[in-house]
Formats: sequence, structure tokens, C-alpha cells
Amino acid sequence: MKIKSFYIILFLFFCIHPIFSQEENENEELKVVTEEVAVKKKKKKKKKIIPYEPLAPARAAFYSAILPGLGQAHTGKYWKIPIVYGALGAGIYYYKFNNDLYIEARDFYKGRLAGLPDGDNRLSILDNEQLIDRQRRFRKDQELSIMITVGLYVLNIIDANVTAHLQQFNVSKDLTFEPKINFNELGGKPNYGMSLNYSF
Repeated sequence: MKIKSFYIILFLFFCIHPIFSQEENENEELKVVTEEVAVKKKKKKKKKIIPYEPLAPARAAFYSAILPGLGQAHTGKYWKIPIVYGALGAGIYYYKFNNDLYIEARDFYKGRLAGLPDGDNRLSILDNEQLIDRQRRFRKDQELSIMITVGLYVLNIIDANVTAHLQQFNVSKDLTFEPKINFNELGGKPNYGMSLNYSF
């Protein structure tokens, strides 16, 4: 009988103990749920903002007008300097090339009018009308080369000015506009669209 009562007490102990411990756990869970949770706010990285300098574009254009390519060096775009000199050099080369051919045709034509013998010159196969036409064509190409060279010089100044202006333009990643392509899973065809994202 003592053994039976021992087993009964032991059985009750194991049955009652989980009940009380469950109530304690429920109370603990309630405490955990009701506690305040601290939320960490993300700190935005401070962007290094370059102060606006209103004379920077004018200064770059002035430097580029004095010496082509100097405005590009002032703005830090060193890779543009060979392009500037290559373009201006090509314009000057074609001007000299057309000028030399024009002078050659003009001098030969004047010599023929003065009665000088043609000799072994390569222009001796041309008649007077062809020589006049050749002079006109090379004069036209010469003037066109001058205009293109002056245009490239002005374009060099404009490029330095615009580059200096755009370097001061602050671009933020908070506002983005980008194209998106999504593939339709049912039809397999692409769907095109645009997405405008703004983050505060």
C-alpha cells in the first residue's frame, strides 16, 4: 500500500508540475510580448556636396578659348584633350592640303596665260576650263575646312562650359527612372515598362 501511494504521489507530482510550469511560461510569454522593442533607425550617409560655384563654367570656357584643351584639363576630363587636338589638327591639315592644291592650279593657269611652256607638270593634260574648275573646287574645300575648324574650336569651348556646369549638378539616387523588362510566364513574351522610384 505504501508503494501504491508512493506511485500515486509521484504520478500526481509529474502531472501537476507541467501544469504549473505551463502557467509560468504563459505569464513569461505575455511579458515578452508586452515589452517594447527598440527599433534602430537607419542613418542616411551624408553626401559630400560640393558648393555651387557660379563662375566655374565661365572659367572653363575662358581657359578653353585661350588654349584649346585647357578647359577640359581644368574640369578634369583629360581624355578629351587628344580628341580636341586631333579634330583641330585634322581641320588645319585639310585647309593646308586644299590650299596647296589651289595654289598649284592657280600658278599653273597663270603661267599658261603668260605663255610659259607647260613642261612635264601633271596639270599639263588639263585645258583652261578644267584648271578654272579645279581652282574653284579647291578654294571651296579650303573655305569649308576653315569653317569646320572654327566650328570645332567653338565646340571645344562649349564642351568645357557644359562639362563644368554638369559637374556642379547634384544627382541623387533617391529619385530614379529606369526601364524594366519582365517576361510573361504564361505567354513567354516580354512586357516592357518604366519604373519611377522615389525614396524619402
